[in-house]
Amino acid sequence: MTFSERANQLFLEATTAYHKTDHVNATMPQPYTSGTIEAVLFQKNWIDAVQWHLEDIIRKPDIDPAEALVIKRRIDASNQDRTDLVERIDEYFYDSFCKVTPLTDAPINTESPAWAIDRLSILVLKLWHMKAETERLDANKEHLERCTQKLNVLVEQQKDLSSAIDRLLADYESGLRCMKVYRQMKMYNDPSLNPSLYAKK
Repeated sequence: MTFSERANQLFLEATTAYHKTDHVNATMPQPYTSGTIEAVLFQKNWIDAVQWHLEDIIRKPDIDPAEALVIKRRIDASNQDRTDLVERIDEYFYDSFCKVTPLTDAPINTESPAWAIDRLSILVLKLWHMKAETERLDANKEHLERCTQKLNVLVEQQKDLSSAIDRLLADYESGLRCMKVYRQMKMYNDPSLNPSLYAKK
């Protein structure tokens, strides 16, 4: 099984687990051993699933502004959690390939493998929700046909992205590309770096 196949499997497991309760305050189950890449990938998709639904809730036209602010702050925190997990995934790959000596002219990829895997996690969520749209009993024929077309596109995108991830990892393993971990250095969540926060002290 390739890494992308395993990741897609874990993401689908997490998405399915979330939708058993379909509630943003549900407790995440963790069927995998703490610290393993499987546990990290499962947690990554769970966080993405919760944030997906928080983004839905905050777009309700009649939402109370106070509630919207609470959700916005929660989304901000979730984004930081997502970023931290992406960096942990890149650290896993760096540890996996750090003993490989890259070719002298090995290029650096514009996107780290973990950020590609981040997009793969979101794709699994898109596939889940688009498939649900194709099965709605209250939707008209045009809606179902449009969503079926979109679902087919998403399936192709998942296939292409999965293939690209596996090729990238193979390039790292063979030294054709140089692996680095890039830190996001998000500043707005850091009280010492965000002027709107430290200026009030």
